[in-house]
Amino acid sequence: MRILVIEDNSDIAANLGDYLEDRHHTVDFAGDGITGLHRAIVDEFDAIILDLNLPGMDGLEVCRKLRQEARKQTPVLMLTARDELAQKLAGFESGADDYLVKPFALQELEARLAVLLRRGQGNTSRVLNVSDLDYNLDTLEVVRAGKSITLNPTALKILQVLMEASPAVVTRQELETRVWGEELPDSDSLRVHIHGLRAAVDKPFSNPLIQTRHGIGYRIVDLDGNR
Repeated sequence: MRILVIEDNSDIAANLGDYLEDRHHTVDFAGDGITGLHRAIVDEFDAIILDLNLPGMDGLEVCRKLRQEARKQTPVLMLTARDELAQKLAGFESGADDYLVKPFALQELEARLAVLLRRGQGNTSRVLNVSDLDYNLDTLEVVRAGKSITLNPTALKILQVLMEASPAVVTRQELETRVWGEELPDSDSLRVHIHGLRAAVDKPFSNPLIQTRHGIGYRIVDLDGNR
């Protein structure tokens, strides 16, 4: 994978570069927003790691110009020092595909990049996969171990968010925002839908995929496999 790191903190950039290059990725760097935007437009990258707070031009503006003016669809993983919903929503609105809050584990960063790359490469088939569970985003068909599963529209949205983020944990707040937008449901709605999703996706099978991180959120992962 060829990755562009747009980060003004030299220590963070160096750590990212060392780790990713050790994992056989090619890494290019830019230390400010203007240079980073130029590199992102004129060169071809598989993914971009973009810091939110940059000199010259902040990460939100870089991402916005990349999407709206340059019409580039390179996957963008945004880095932010603040775990605030407003910051996350602003990042998604600017065109970012995912985000990580500093400090973060380098292994998780690489896993999220891999998800973004698979998502980009899967634009033709658009099938999400975790273990023996498949979700075709075009036909809205969910199949696990060869068995078709029927889900309501809300459960399908929740499943999509969890599968796209796998193996990372999605916070309750982010999951509610991604599924319901600004019209958030009452406090028990997400729990009820997760219960129904578990009944359909996990209960008929021997190994559960939907995991709860109490007080944080949910994830979907095969604890006996690779994801």
